[in-house]
Amino acid sequence: MSTVVFACMDADTFGGIQQVTHTLAQGLALRGHEVHVLGLHRSPEPFRYVERPLYEHHVAQRRPLGQGRREVARWRARRLLSSLGQGYAVLTSPDAVAWLADLLPPRLRAIGQYHGSFHHARGTTHFSAVRRDYGRLDQAVFLSAEDAWRFAEEARLPNAADLPNPLRGWPEKTSFLDVPRVLGVGRLSAVKRFDRLIAAFARAGRTFPQWELHLIGDGPERDRLRAHAASLGVAGRVVFRGRVPAHEMGREYLNAAILGLSSEHEGFPLAVCEAASYGMPAVAFDVSGGVRSLVLHGLTGVLAPPADVDAFTGALGGLMADPARRRRLGGAARAHAQAYRLERVLDRWEEMFDRIGR
Repeated sequence: MSTVVFACMDADTFGGIQQVTHTLAQGLALRGHEVHVLGLHRSPEPFRYVERPLYEHHVAQRRPLGQGRREVARWRARRLLSSLGQGYAVLTSPDAVAWLADLLPPRLRAIGQYHGSFHHARGTTHFSAVRRDYGRLDQAVFLSAEDAWRFAEEARLPNAADLPNPLRGWPEKTSFLDVPRVLGVGRLSAVKRFDRLIAAFARAGRTFPQWELHLIGDGPERDRLRAHAASLGVAGRVVFRGRVPAHEMGREYLNAAILGLSSEHEGFPLAVCEAASYGMPAVAFDVSGGVRSLVLHGLTGVLAPPADVDAFTGALGGLMADPARRRRLGGAARAHAQAYRLERVLDRWEEMFDRIGR
């Protein structure tokens, strides 16, 4: 078995990169690998993803990201990395690659993950960072085959591959899809555009007054979104649930009927995959290859053109009105989500380790 270290700028904040990191770390540790999770900075609001971790957890800099000295974090990270045996270092973002790639000893093969989409990267500095830094690593990993191909072609990466995010578990029970509830899951931040989900729900819900929208998560947009719901006359039907512990999320999926994804951009939205595993269809904006790999339009859910709130409203209202279609799409979504079961994704990680370790 190998040594595997996952390095994040911040390993414990409530977010997709962090959830995936801890899920993979625990899964690989259960398979006998020596696993470490390294956060270069302390999270100001740590979230616990694994109740009984079998991996080692390290924080290089005791101050939050943006505070403290970079040299201190790098020195402590170098000390940890130099103590590890032969294996693999998974650098989970362009910033983590820039901070750590030159500190890795030769016995640790370097794997650069990118958790965003090609479409988003192309409009930001991420694209130039990936093009500059990821090609010199042993492997560059993206979240969908489409994104890996686009990066290989346009960033000229000879080492691009795709590995999807894994589900934390596989539920035995599925939702009956008869509770009139739409779920929105994620940090209440501007990029998630929950204002659009609220607007679509308010419009579609005029015909279905028994339906509610439940938002799972917290963040800086909470007060503004509350005011937005009030301005649209649905304050009593939009329920702000705050953070829900990871081990309790299954109950939320079992007691809802539709997952709404309204983000400006997404890499591989785990909420959609988790909902699908409970037999729930999704309505989503078509913003990335990762979204398209999960929401097969008309088969496992419904896609709307990016930022087209009218189309999103129509798709949401159509599923609210048609329980038979919800069940049909939800059943197909669960079957499709089998590919993202943790054991299958871990198999692919170990296959990659074997390939680049030869």
